Parts: sequence; structure tokens; C-alpha cells
Amino acid sequence: MPLDVVPPATPPAGEAAAERCDVLVIGGGPAGCTAAALLASRGRHVVLLEKDAHPRFHIGESLLPLNLRIFEKLGIAEEVRAIGVHKPGASFISDEHGNKVNFLFADGLNQDYKHSYQVKRADFDALLFRNAAARGTETHENTRVLSVGLGQGAQGHCVTARDAAGRRRVWQARFVIDASGRDTVLAQAMGGKQRDPHNNSAAVFGHFRGVAPCEGCPEGNITIHLLEDGWCWMIPLPEGITSVGVVGTPALFKRRQGSFEHFLLQELARSPSAAERMDGAELVSAVTTTGNYSYRAKVMQGEGWLMAGDAFAFLDPVFSSGVMLAMASAELGAEAADAWLDDPVRAAPLLRRFESKVRRAIGAMSWLVYRINSPVLRDMFMQPSNRFRMRDGLVSLLAGDVHADTDRQIPVIAFKTTYRLLSLLHRLGWHLRDGTLRRMPRAPHPVAAE
Repeated sequence: MPLDVVPPATPPAGEAAAERCDVLVIGGGPAGCTAAALLASRGRHVVLLEKDAHPRFHIGESLLPLNLRIFEKLGIAEEVRAIGVHKPGASFISDEHGNKVNFLFADGLNQDYKHSYQVKRADFDALLFRNAAARGTETHENTRVLSVGLGQGAQGHCVTARDAAGRRRVWQARFVIDASGRDTVLAQAMGGKQRDPHNNSAAVFGHFRGVAPCEGCPEGNITIHLLEDGWCWMIPLPEGITSVGVVGTPALFKRRQGSFEHFLLQELARSPSAAERMDGAELVSAVTTTGNYSYRAKVMQGEGWLMAGDAFAFLDPVFSSGVMLAMASAELGAEAADAWLDDPVRAAPLLRRFESKVRRAIGAMSWLVYRINSPVLRDMFMQPSNRFRMRDGLVSLLAGDVHADTDRQIPVIAFKTTYRLLSLLHRLGWHLRDGTLRRMPRAPHPVAAE
């Protein structure tokens, strides 16, 4: 990707003299704070720019077990535990199948981490931001990046921003990490942001009080209600709050008439299992919506820069992978950036490893994401078999154990092979019901990838 598609790498005439730093991180969310904290801990001069002020509302409240390892590395494991709701697993509920299935992280292939937490992202992100500052990061809130000029070699990169007082600030950074989330600062500047053609979904969500717990589900589990044209999440949060959202295909959102609040309540009422739990619940936040959920940038790293977390790619959040993928990619990216600052040649294989592992992790999760509306995958979720430990392998994917190449292990290979076989039989009119194959008619569903 040519670098002349972004502003030049030297401050424009009349600008204040550039402030210098080793690494400039754009975005004070999970990815940016993780990278900044790790690099500052290694003695690097790190500048972290956040466009808002913490605490600020954000979605993505359900964490995965493999986040715990990074919390330990950052020294915040106990602080996260103190603000979170214990999460032993995930429960899937289907009105079509008439049952619910509980997946417990303790049953996964990786026995090192057997639980996680549900958190209010405002509190969680503020904790990460404070931790980055405590480890030596120079942090700036209410500071919005206006332009990024990518240079070459020792010239470094020029980042221009507007701070909380309205002043223009310029930094000359040897390395830039774009962790700007859905703002995708570098990808937008390069014209390299691509909507994911496999997953064109949108979401509408809010916080409620008084949502009934899921009967028969372990306390603390995230619950996923499978809908006709999408799915619904219900996440128990501290202080009796439940995060509730509906994610759907364009077919679902074409039904909207009136406000998004009305639409959210309407779609929840269409599901008997969700409606029963929402009876008497009180909305205690604004209803928020976001569209074009899934995307990916064309390139991920270059000479003295990289993208981490949602700044590179975002998946449908059905399997709660966003924060885990963001922090894991930031951890790998920080290692590569630290090496690059000492020796760009020696860092080259680390940058390639960073990109390869992140792309592979996204691929492992997206295999499930792309098929969530497939009747075959839904049958397998709601009637899970543990032959060849397929269920245990699926739990490991749900736990976020993707950097361990879980998708190459026999249980996951067996699960995918079974899916492909059942997809073939499905086209011939056979369907999985009560653990057996039956020939029966079925209402049409969206075609999913095989």
C-alpha cells in the first residue's frame, strides 16, 4: 500500500514543533491500553491518545477465559475480578429447537483458564487506561487524531491531534500503533477498509434492570437467544443491570418502524424465551445502534506501524471475541514494536508472526461467526455431540483459545468435518433432530458458507 495516500510525515508549516516519542498509540480502549502498558513497562516513551474521556460507554461487555492470562501479565487480574460478574460459560437458547444448552469453559481443552467475567466496559476500559498511565505511559484524553503521516526509517511518523483545550498538537513518533477501534484511523486514511461480505449485520442494544435470570443456566453465563433472522445477547452485569442486544441480518432491520427503542423491544417480544425474561424489565440507558458490523483492512502492518484490535478487523460479537482478540493482538504487536525500535531487520519476522497469528485467530472465530444463521450449525449447537471430544473443542473456541491453534486439533477438525457432512445431507433433505438424522421439510434459511 503506497504511503502517499496519507498526509506527509513532516509537520505542516506554522505548526508547533513536534513532540518526540518512541511509540504513539491511537485509541485508549483494550488494545491501545494493553500495547501502551506493555511497551511503557519496557522503558519505551509511549504516548497514548484517546478521543473521549474515561469512563465512557462501550459495548463488548462479555470477556473470555483467555483474557485472564493477559490480565495477569498486566498486573490487573484482581482489579478486574473486583468489577466483574463471574462468568463460567455461555448458554444458547433456541425457540425453534425448544431447548437450551450450557457450554462451560471448564470443559474445554485448555484447563489453565476455566472462567471469565462480564464487565461494564466504562469501568473496565477506565481501569486499563489508568494501568497504562501507572506503568509510565503519557496519556491524553479528549484528544482526537486529525491526521497521520507515515514516514520512512529514522524520519518517523507525524501524528497531528486536537487536545481537550482545542490546541493542535504534533508528535513525531518512531512507531505508530493504530488501536482506534471502529474509527479505523489508518485503514480509512489508506482507503483500505473493506466490509466483510460474509457477514452483513447490525445491532441495537441497551441496558435494562429487572431482566429475569435464565432458568436452568449457570449463574453468570452470557445467554444467546437464537432468533429467526439473527440472535440476541443477555449479559448479566454488576448492580443488577443486564446488557441486552439484538444482532440481525438486513432482513431483520427492514422490519423496523418507529424508534430503535421500539424496534429492540419489538424483536425481543417476537422470541417467546426472550420475551418471558424481559417481562417487567426496565430500560435504564439510551438504546444504541451500529451498522456494518464486520469489516477488515487490506493491510495490517508496515514500516514502523501496525494495526491492533478493531482498527484492523471486527467480527460479529456472537462469540464475545472482540476484547480478547484486541488485547491478544496488542500483546503480540507490542512485542514486535519493541523489537523494531531496536532493530527493524530483526523485528521483521516478529511482525510477520504478529500478522499471521492475528489473521489466523480471526479466521478461527470467523468460521463460527459466518455460520451462526446456518440451520446446520444451529442444530449442532443445540444438540451437541462430544464424540471425538467435539463439544470440548467447540468450548475451547468459545473460550478464545485461538492463538494455541485450537482449530488444528482433532476435536475441532472433527466438528468442522461433521458440519460439512451434515450440510451436504441437509441439502438432500435430512435434518438433525434429537440426536438422529430425519428426513423432513424445513423452512428456508439464509445460505451459510460451508
